[in-house]
Amino acid sequence: MAQEYDLVVLGGGTGGYVAAIRASKLGLKTAIVEERELGGTCLHRGCIPSKALLRSAEVFRQTKEADAFGVSTESPTLNFTKVQERKQSIVDTLHKGVQGLMKKGKIDIYEGFGRILGPSIFSPTAGTISVEMNNGEENEMLIPKNVLVATGSSPKSLPGLEVDGELVMTSDEALYMEELPSSIVIVGGGVIGIEWASMLADFGIEVTVLEYLPHILPTEDEDVSKEMLKQMKNKGVNIVTDAKVMADTLEKGKGVTIKADVGGETTTYQADRMLVSVGRSANVKNIGLENTDIVVENGVIQTNNFYQTKESHIYAIGDVIGGMQLAHVASHEGMIAVEHMADGSPHPMNPEQVPTCIYSNPEVASVGLTETGAKEKGFEVKVGKFPFKAIGKALVYGETDGFVKIVADKETDDLLGVHMVGPHVTDMISEAGLAKVLDATPWEIAESIHPHPTLAEAIGEAAMAVDGNQIHG
Repeated sequence: MAQEYDLVVLGGGTGGYVAAIRASKLGLKTAIVEERELGGTCLHRGCIPSKALLRSAEVFRQTKEADAFGVSTESPTLNFTKVQERKQSIVDTLHKGVQGLMKKGKIDIYEGFGRILGPSIFSPTAGTISVEMNNGEENEMLIPKNVLVATGSSPKSLPGLEVDGELVMTSDEALYMEELPSSIVIVGGGVIGIEWASMLADFGIEVTVLEYLPHILPTEDEDVSKEMLKQMKNKGVNIVTDAKVMADTLEKGKGVTIKADVGGETTTYQADRMLVSVGRSANVKNIGLENTDIVVENGVIQTNNFYQTKESHIYAIGDVIGGMQLAHVASHEGMIAVEHMADGSPHPMNPEQVPTCIYSNPEVASVGLTETGAKEKGFEVKVGKFPFKAIGKALVYGETDGFVKIVADKETDDLLGVHMVGPHVTDMISEAGLAKVLDATPWEIAESIHPHPTLAEAIGEAAMAVDGNQIHG
């Protein structure tokens, strides 16, 4: 028997379930179709488990450095089984929380794989969802007034670097390693690659990163990229840029061997395992898009500013539409889409107001334009930069590397971008995000009193430094 809904969400990841909760609060009868676990990649194979592992790596590193704080310890040992158990406990706790939210919102969950059907006896327009149930029962037919596609993405690989989950892994498999290798080659020096490089180096593993471009973290401000390169090298990570991996040279045995063209010379790299971290692909296959007029270009669904596809009653959000591929972006997009389909008047999201975070050690966080990006857009810029080594709380923490950098429009004084690398900056970036939303100036940021001693004082000092008025530098 067919079930009717105001909204059916394809995908129960962060973007999908947040959208469903918002729809429920707006009075829409809502269902989610999810083949795997509620919470999706972020909760089970991304944000949360990777940060749990990063935290264990951080504690392990800090314990080894405890003598500098006057705390004497025996040589610490790592119990990776307990590390994984702690990670899974966190994931399980949050998973139960999401399930509880679904019950609270009276949101129906269909455990299975959903596909969009074209016009049929169920509906004169495309949009009926056929759910192939996980339990093997007959397909469920869902007839929604609106559909939200939130099917997320999957890790990419490179042709020739076939992932076997053992010697050659993506982040999906790496999160569930039962034991750590003694060495690893990471292909890709973007966000995920650098987080894993930082984590594994802190666990005491020999790490090599092969990055195709001239810089690691190529989307970050160049000063941030350079600082992170320095800090990764200080950890003992071997960073190789301008490295063209020769996938057809991959050899597997007790470990892996791979060659790369580095500046015209062929170099061989060996390790116990390989982690391929070269981006993610939108999950657009086999979900029935061919039964609709939805446009897919460069592997991602095309939408307007309110996330409507060419089929106006079918929306799409998150990684499946490309863009920034961040969990908090997908959540915000989902709320905008739902408010739009409920005849609200949501404000379109401005990508320049979206904070991004990298949870390595040191951390990286940014919002808005880089210095180079601002100049490319025709702005004449002025820049304020302030180091954490001049901040008392950073000295207290024993983490003084990094800085806060603020980019402003020299003509109007408008804030263009804020870029941070250093301790706990992912917890500090929201102040800069609010400043961007409010179209603040560096002077207004500086006028906000930053309590002492805090790491956030670096933001106030950097804001003053834009006009050369910093106090402690």
